[in-house]
Amino acid sequence: MGFDAIWISPIPLNFEGAYHGYAAIDFYKLNPNFGTQEDLTNMINAAHDAGLWVMLDVVANHVGPVGTDFSQIVPFNSSSNYHPEPNPKLEQSTEVQVCRLDNLPDLDQDDSTTRQLLLDWVKGIVANNSFDGLRVDTVEEVKPEFWKEYISEYAGVHAVGEVFNGDLDFVSGYQDYLPGLLNYPLFFTLRNCFISG
Repeated sequence: MGFDAIWISPIPLNFEGAYHGYAAIDFYKLNPNFGTQEDLTNMINAAHDAGLWVMLDVVANHVGPVGTDFSQIVPFNSSSNYHPEPNPKLEQSTEVQVCRLDNLPDLDQDDSTTRQLLLDWVKGIVANNSFDGLRVDTVEEVKPEFWKEYISEYAGVHAVGEVFNGDLDFVSGYQDYLPGLLNYPLFFTLRNCFISG
């Protein structure tokens, strides 16, 4: 078929109506769009039997749109798991790491409990499902030091991160923290070429 890996959406149970995987409400339950755990396991095994890697998309920046009713989120059910509402005087580079993205509650990886829950989750989800790699969502929205620990020490698999920015110098700064990055600088350059001719 000309490819050797497949990339699947995040698998945690999502907020009602959010089929895509980027609005988790329970990190320990499987999104029913993937069927049962047995269905997911069978798909991964079939891919491996065909010589294909399976990469899981993961989100460690935010959860589903629950406002401030964190009781709906498992295991991040306390306000201490989240950054407080932003200070309007923050630097723009800091703001993106502590503010809500599209009004989604922003997890605080500096909180030791939150951090350890995220690290243990990724370690378990990779090991228990034999995932071969990760596509990491919203990389620039989290302090970069977190990713090195998340990927190298806990996930233990290859990872490709999303730094949704067209500035090559900015994006390349994340190479010290993740083994791979999606090439958004090239994407934006090519897109602009086709748009402007």
